[in-house]
Amino acid sequence: MKFTVLGSGSTGNSVLICTEKTKVLVDVGLSAKETLRRLALVDVDFADLDAVLVTHEHSDHASGLRVLLNTVRCPVYMSGETCEAYLREKLNKTNNEPQKRSDALKNRIEQIESSKDFCIGDVDFEPFSVPHDAADNFGFVAKNKGVKITTIMDFGCFTTLIKEKLRGCDAIIIESNHSRDMLKACPIYSWELKQRILSRTGHLSNEDLSEWLTNDFDSAARHIVLAHLSQRANEPHLARLTAQTALQMRAPLFKAETNITISYHREPTEWIQF
Repeated sequence: MKFTVLGSGSTGNSVLICTEKTKVLVDVGLSAKETLRRLALVDVDFADLDAVLVTHEHSDHASGLRVLLNTVRCPVYMSGETCEAYLREKLNKTNNEPQKRSDALKNRIEQIESSKDFCIGDVDFEPFSVPHDAADNFGFVAKNKGVKITTIMDFGCFTTLIKEKLRGCDAIIIESNHSRDMLKACPIYSWELKQRILSRTGHLSNEDLSEWLTNDFDSAARHIVLAHLSQRANEPHLARLTAQTALQMRAPLFKAETNITISYHREPTEWIQF
């Protein structure tokens, strides 16, 4: 089992999870053209995709889906609530985008539930709801032959459920969206947007992640990939340093031998393989 983050940030997010038999593209926040280019960069043929999995309807996770479906032939896994929200998202209706989306998804949907396990090929998915201002956003644990990879982006705070799902994982792809100080000082974001990002249904900060790493992380994961870094209210080196410092602050009996990887919006990460 292996994975790569094809791209992650405010402008678009996409993850590829593979086994020897199954290839699943998680979210299509990049343009279709860019998604196909990055699949080629990691030596994956788009024709070999077994599924596209959409975690929620926000544009940085789903904006490239409609056009991509003109090229790929695999089914799309999404919840009913997410599908409805994706079709009614506020768009420029002069180009009839809602109807185009509906046509693209016709006979392509495999409906799932955000709290009910499902399988794609030989990968078992265990989804769980997370606090975010989307219709039905979820994170998930992907399992194959005893390996567990958890992906959780776009959530505003840790819940008891999230903490439980993050236990016993081999790898975790997790949001480290912003530095609180950088966000508050950002001259481009409005006060309303800052309040949304900082809310319990917004986005996770470097500081929130640091607290979890120090106090609740069980040290099981050998790889943690920091994802969805804001391009205006965060800095990759700061995000990495904050996470690494948090691991060093753990009590001596609970030291973690965990590699911290940064994902970027312009290029895929290296494959992480088990």
